[in-house]
Amino acid sequence: MTFWNSFKDLVGRMGGDGAEVGDFRADELQLAAAALLVHAAVIDGNTADDELKKLTGLLQERFALSESDADRLIDEGKSRERDAVDLYRFTSVLCRELDQDGRKRIVEMLWEIVMADGELHEFEDNLVWRVAELLGVSARDRITLKKAVAARVASEAEA
Repeated sequence: MTFWNSFKDLVGRMGGDGAEVGDFRADELQLAAAALLVHAAVIDGNTADDELKKLTGLLQERFALSESDADRLIDEGKSRERDAVDLYRFTSVLCRELDQDGRKRIVEMLWEIVMADGELHEFEDNLVWRVAELLGVSARDRITLKKAVAARVASEAEA
């Protein structure tokens, strides 16, 4: 989607009723989450099929999307992630739209993405740390979520 089309879409949504503004906020929340998750999947320089499969599944589950809608969201997330200069662009949306439990869920989703390929690269670990800090998720909660996801990944690998 080009900048002009995105801008026209934004203007069209802003001119509508409150429901469309609500839809716009939901879309921005989904795009912010998708962009961070895409960033987590590519930060180590190797995007594994397991990470992409997990990314699609997480977006489908979290936002009740069809596979094709999740794929479109991932494509837009890739575009946003490529154009971003920092993480604040995404985390500020998530902070505004989510309560603390929702923010923890984003951190948990990030752990799920970075551990999906069975390896935790230092760049991935650092990314989750930085995002958690920007989201206001405590170090204690971040580590607890990391351990919980690692245990789930290990049990899934054994099964």
